[in-house]
Amino acid sequence: MINTSPPSVDVVLPCLDEAEALPWVLERIPPGWRAIVVDNGSSDGSPDIARDLGAHVVHEPRRGFGAACHAGLTAATADVVCFCDCDASLDPGLLPTVAASVLDGAADLVLGRRRPTALGAWPLHARLANLELARLVRRRTGLRLHDLGPMRAARREALLALRLTDRRSGYPLQMVVRAADAGWRVTETDVPYLPRAGRSKVTGTWRGTWQAVRDMRTVLAEPPAVAPALDASVPGGAR
Repeated sequence: MINTSPPSVDVVLPCLDEAEALPWVLERIPPGWRAIVVDNGSSDGSPDIARDLGAHVVHEPRRGFGAACHAGLTAATADVVCFCDCDASLDPGLLPTVAASVLDGAADLVLGRRRPTALGAWPLHARLANLELARLVRRRTGLRLHDLGPMRAARREALLALRLTDRRSGYPLQMVVRAADAGWRVTETDVPYLPRAGRSKVTGTWRGTWQAVRDMRTVLAEPPAVAPALDASVPGGAR
């Protein structure tokens, strides 16, 4: 019998040529949760693989990590939305732990703090850049975060209300900055970080690294955005 009940949580998986990793990633999506694979122009058959494995596939022709993430967010229908990389560096089976505080109303945005499990899982230059970014975010927002990792959870309507505009590498950072500006309760929880399948589209190339740095500098230079604050008495509600 086909399950027609709405998903309890949607999981957005931005995807660009991740055929190697998709089977591992999708088999670890928690039962009852829906995988939304957002294809960002793959040439290796990733969309067909994802569809065959039961994922809901969305096509986003405009290249960019943020474009793919936002396309998945707008395609989501569940109250709570999670984001996770599609390269097997993060285990979607851990998402219930990441989303728990959002689901029970104790937090508005939860980030997975990456903890490398192997020497090559997180290149030193990328780790140092992330630490510096966390320092700049602390100075800009007051949030004492250690990582701006891609695994995260929040309520869909509240995320849409942030009116995120970045469509490239600055999208995850803009989400955190605007959430802080709106008075969200932002927390983090440790998650293992595994060696990814294939080459990173960002830190794996000088061009990608340079573009990410430029995007993030642009986000940090933005004036505080006006966004509706959350109502602590109603999960995901506006004050």
